Amino acid sequence: MDGRDRRIQGGGHVAKSALFDAVAEVAGALSTGRRLEIVDLLNQGERSVDEIAREIGQSSANTSHHLRSMARTGLLTQRREGTRIYYRLAGPAVDTLWEALRGVAEQTRDDLFRLQTAYVGDLSEIAVVSRDELARMMEDASVTVIDVRPEAEYLAGHIESALSIPITELENRLSEIPREHQVVAYCRGRYCAFAPAAVRLLQVHGIVAARLEDGYPEWRGAGLPVSGDADE
Repeated sequence: MDGRDRRIQGGGHVAKSALFDAVAEVAGALSTGRRLEIVDLLNQGERSVDEIAREIGQSSANTSHHLRSMARTGLLTQRREGTRIYYRLAGPAVDTLWEALRGVAEQTRDDLFRLQTAYVGDLSEIAVVSRDELARMMEDASVTVIDVRPEAEYLAGHIESALSIPITELENRLSEIPREHQVVAYCRGRYCAFAPAAVRLLQVHGIVAARLEDGYPEWRGAGLPVSGDADE
């Protein structure tokens, strides 16, 4: 190898391997479905270990293991409040990574649509509005927007002027929904079952309703109006 080749190679194969291994560690930290569920959940806002464990159906010990592994690679940050530990995404780049991974999976996995339908139900008969459409309707004050995620997620951040009616409370709070405008429900995103379930329930009760095409994280990421603790 002449001098020019050595300069191009720099630190050599060992250094190159270390570089690629470091990037691979980030990918490895997302190597299970439960960890991607955690990213999807924390995209809504900060949560404690126990809250995350309940949401993903795992023990606190298993959940803590996942969280520590993800934090070691820089995907998550944590803080302690008394005896509780809270985690959040390290920054918008983690959300971008999750969005990109979903996009690749949707393009390459023939079974993903079937799997999504098995979870959220058939969406073909549910009206859908885009983010741009909803923004225009909000400007015209011709829509009632309801956030059907848990209240903690609403408080962390929500679409400006949206009403908080968690899906678990919706049937008992139908009287709170104005009937003079169309209702648009939203939740965590494309892989969330709350908004489709809300629209089906509203339609059963004769309320004209649609779901937002995706969810709060995508709305926030598009720079559209939001409110909540995380934005103050």
